[in-house]
Amino acid sequence: MSTISHMQQELQLLEEHSNLRRLPRMVHDGRDVIVDGKRMLNLSSNDYLGLASDRALREEFLRTLTPDTFLPTSSSSRLLTGNFTVYEELEAELAHLFGTEAALVFNSGYHANTGILPAVSDAQTLILADKLVHASLIDGIRLSAAKCIRYRHNDLAQLERLLKEHHSAFRQIIIVTESIFSMDGDQANLPALTELKRRYGNVLLYVDEAHAFGVRGRQGLGCAEESGCTGDIDFLVGTFGKAAASAGAYIVCRKVIREYLVNRMRTLIFTTGLPPVNIAWTLFVVRRLADMRERREHLAHISRTLREALQAQGYTCPGASHIVPMIIGQSADAVLKAEALQRHGFYALPVRPPTVPEGTSRIRFSLTADIRQEEIEELKKRTENLK
Repeated sequence: MSTISHMQQELQLLEEHSNLRRLPRMVHDGRDVIVDGKRMLNLSSNDYLGLASDRALREEFLRTLTPDTFLPTSSSSRLLTGNFTVYEELEAELAHLFGTEAALVFNSGYHANTGILPAVSDAQTLILADKLVHASLIDGIRLSAAKCIRYRHNDLAQLERLLKEHHSAFRQIIIVTESIFSMDGDQANLPALTELKRRYGNVLLYVDEAHAFGVRGRQGLGCAEESGCTGDIDFLVGTFGKAAASAGAYIVCRKVIREYLVNRMRTLIFTTGLPPVNIAWTLFVVRRLADMRERREHLAHISRTLREALQAQGYTCPGASHIVPMIIGQSADAVLKAEALQRHGFYALPVRPPTVPEGTSRIRFSLTADIRQEEIEELKKRTENLK
């Protein structure tokens, strides 16, 4: 069979199992999307604070720009000529906010997770990763020279057994987890993880705060801030492409880790840096996160309201965050129910294998702070009618 024929066959199988994906054609209009001429409230965005659709915020930022400061490209790797002053300003601001020695900015969360772990691991490293960590972390582990064991999701008892069993056989062990998990919307117990780490001199902790940065904590810095354990996490990583309405990612860490990554991290060294204007926008937003407490409180309220309603309707709906999964089961059923919600003006999307395990296809409501209470009430009625 030729390569093209094999591809066609694989695509046909995906379609037969309702798992074929296509890039959607849509027009964005504030909180809404327009697909095939139909306007729908966007319930599938990672714009958790509603900042991407905040026109007034964009206008305020644009007033700070001139033709000399609007720099749409860095034209180079940061290690060559792409390290503009605004990068250093953003990293200094992050280190100050988190109370860490240093910070380092990357092009994306994917770049961060596929670059950090290979840089800091070797054959004498064991990575203990939560079973449900994001695909980017899995790829980073695969690119590393480390041995890896995946522990059951949020199972601290199993993790502790693995640490006891293996800590003396490796130079270092890195525990890898997310703080808020992207598909179930549940949360890791960061204080318990830091306590486990402290029992061993060769254990480090890597936490991905992609879905918590901007949303959790008094200043919006994430679950580590909320739990008071920022200083106990060796690799504290987050992204700007979700609640911060920008692009890129960061790590806040010790100075020696930052310097090591600058010298060893391939996804930093061998890529053109983000445009300075993009970094300037990120800095503009980050400096305002602490003042967005009302948005965070509203987001928490509507998320809790929707989750409790879905559970009352009999749906399995894990987690306790702004990511509210309505687990359906089979892919075809999830697709049909998503299409029904879309007909009623809610742009909700099905999540299917391989993103989630077989038999757990779901509609993943990704809520944002600009969704109104009355819209949540209407959504509750529509989901009830799907039963």
